[in-house]
Amino acid sequence: MIADELKSFPVVAALAEAEPEALVGGKFDRGELTLEIAAERIVHACAYLKNEQKFVRLSTVTALDWYPEEPRFEVVYHLHSPERNERLRLKCRLAGENPEIDSVTVVWRSANWYERETFDLFGIRFRNHPDLRRIMLPEDWEGHPLRKDYPVTGDRV
Repeated sequence: MIADELKSFPVVAALAEAEPEALVGGKFDRGELTLEIAAERIVHACAYLKNEQKFVRLSTVTALDWYPEEPRFEVVYHLHSPERNERLRLKCRLAGENPEIDSVTVVWRSANWYERETFDLFGIRFRNHPDLRRIMLPEDWEGHPLRKDYPVTGDRV
C-alpha cells in the first residue's frame, strides 16, 4: 500500500496509475525517494519510468543480503533523470532459495555489467540477460562472496 504522502510525488502518482501492480511500497527519507517494486513487474516499471518519466540513466544495479531474514535479497536500482535533475531508487525483494529476477537490459543496455556483477557476487540470476556469466571472479570460482553466509576464513597454506 502506498502512503498518501508518497502520492504527492508526481512520479509516484504516475507510476501507481500506469502500473498499479508494480508499486508495493516506498518511502521518502533524507531527501531521497525509494520505491518498492514487485519483482515480477520490474521490467514494466522500469520501461515506464524510462520512456514516460524520463529516467533515461541507470547508474547502478546492486544487491543486499538480509540473511537470515526472508525475503533474503534486495535488488537495488538507481535511476537518474538528467532532464529533471531527479534521482529515484527502486528496490525488489527476492527469496533466498534460487533468487531470480528479470533483466532490465531490455530497458537500459548499461544494466549488462551491473547485473553480471550482482550475479557474480550475490548469486542472483537475471532472467533473459544476454550474457550472464561471472565478471570479476574466475569462471570456476565456487560461491558468491558478498552473501552473508559465505565463509570468510579457511585453510591457509
